[in-house]
Amino acid sequence: MYQPLPPIAASYCTDLARFRRRAIIICSRWRRLRAYCPSVTGPRLARWLFLAPLAACAIAMLAACATSTGVPYRMRAWNRAFPPYRVIGNIYYVGTNEIAQFLIATPAGHILIDSGFEASVPRLRENVEKLGYRFEDIKILLSSHAHIDHVQAHALVRRLTGAQVVASAADAAFIAAGGKGETVFDGVYEWAPCPVDRRVGDGDLVSLGGTTLTAHLTPGHTRGATTWTMQLTDQKRALSIVFFPSANVNPGVRLVNNPRYPEIVADFERSFATWKALPCDVFLADHGPFYSMHEKYDRLRAGATPNPFIDPQGYRRFIAEAEQKFREELQSQR
Repeated sequence: MYQPLPPIAASYCTDLARFRRRAIIICSRWRRLRAYCPSVTGPRLARWLFLAPLAACAIAMLAACATSTGVPYRMRAWNRAFPPYRVIGNIYYVGTNEIAQFLIATPAGHILIDSGFEASVPRLRENVEKLGYRFEDIKILLSSHAHIDHVQAHALVRRLTGAQVVASAADAAFIAAGGKGETVFDGVYEWAPCPVDRRVGDGDLVSLGGTTLTAHLTPGHTRGATTWTMQLTDQKRALSIVFFPSANVNPGVRLVNNPRYPEIVADFERSFATWKALPCDVFLADHGPFYSMHEKYDRLRAGATPNPFIDPQGYRRFIAEAEQKFREELQSQR
């Protein structure tokens, strides 16, 4: 049976097609080229015109992809060092400049949301230790969704800490298969397969040391994308925390007539209904720019009160904008 290109690979080839067209325009001025290279005549020029774009495509595809331990070229700018810090209550930021990872500290050990890239695990360990905690005390490893920038290091973190890996049933299959079969990046990105110790469904609870998180299945970005929520009290105020996974439609992903994910629109629709219904005082997410992390971090360091990460309006605004983008993309594909 014919299998279409993974959407992300198709999007890269679309970009590279533009390069090929530019190359053809430039090289169509073959007389100028011959003035510098007399030996490049008709047949040789034709071969060059045909092979050069293909070579460029191959090189670009290799650069875009990653090995099971590598960082994809297009994601390296997201993976720079960022100082760890206390967000609020027992929630700490241990991620990078753009890829969020959260440590939830408890007296019985700690919960880590997302493992990031394998190459960044030494920095992750360092971030945890800078906060005064032991990396080996991570007892539970959760995931926002099964994409390489969030779960590539799952197997390594599990091996180093002995943490129990917990994931939604749908994303557990991709985590355990090292990315194989994932609806967007299958055949493009991969990672070391990681056993999943517990599969959770909608509404299931994960508890450790007096802290309880609730799993809300919010598929669309991946089939098993999970929004995690918890409650805490900060300065005698009860707060609802939302760890948001993503509502993005990746480049090249079809919302209409998608053979890899036929129910993608219905899943997104249900997820937006869930997100709009969730109570949220503190809005956190798998990528810092989603919740204006840098701006809020700067204000936190400057001593702003109340805590800048308490932002219910920002959450509502973000969800509304994300839904609008989704609907515009859906309309454009119909």
